[in-house]
Amino acid sequence: MDILHLVDRLEALVNESRRIPMTANRVVDEDRILELIDQMRIAIPDEVKKAKRIQQEKDRIIAQAHEEAARILELAREEAMTLVQKDSVAQAAEARAQTIIERAQREADQIKDDADEYVTAVLTELNAQLARTVTTVQNGLERLGQERARLRAGQGGNSSQPPPARGEVKTPETVNSPAEN
Repeated sequence: MDILHLVDRLEALVNESRRIPMTANRVVDEDRILELIDQMRIAIPDEVKKAKRIQQEKDRIIAQAHEEAARILELAREEAMTLVQKDSVAQAAEARAQTIIERAQREADQIKDDADEYVTAVLTELNAQLARTVTTVQNGLERLGQERARLRAGQGGNSSQPPPARGEVKTPETVNSPAEN
């Protein structure tokens, strides 16, 4: 599953949750949040695998560029030898061969530079996406921890009442019920 989709679902879950009056806090469904976090833990290794595939693709492109450069250089040498053998003017053939070799070297360098730029751009974008994802997950965990701490702090002075069940939130009505007053 796409990590960005999971982040969008996490954000939607927080936005859909009930606000606690007169605070910036919200009551969230702990099970749904934890389920999304588990899915993120599964999806992040997929993103890492994707980065490794891109790195392998970069290596393959660079290897191809080197092979192509070697092939072009070999063709240039062969062409130079052919020119020397066929042409009585050896100097002209040698100059032509040198030009071909230099052109081949420039083309090989350009192919390698283009491959490096492409891989750098892709890896930079992937790095930015992963950083945003990690930040979102950390913020979600921090918010969840704060919410839990706040809820526990609200229960701390009232030991006569049992703690709420998992997923249940104590509201002011359940804390100060008419039976206790």
